[in-house]
Amino acid sequence: MTKKTRTYSTEFKAEAVKKIAENNGNVTATAQQLGIPMQTLTNWNNKA
Repeated sequence: MTKKTRTYSTEFKAEAVKKIAENNGNVTATAQQLGIPMQTLTNWNNKA
């Protein structure tokens, strides 16, 4: 079985990182709201 890799636009990533600030820095809650893995969002946040 192969794993499907989702790709996200640069705009989506930027908006997701902005949402972290709106949620008082809560990455877990933001990831759940957006339906993406927490580690993915953490990686984007670290790169931003």
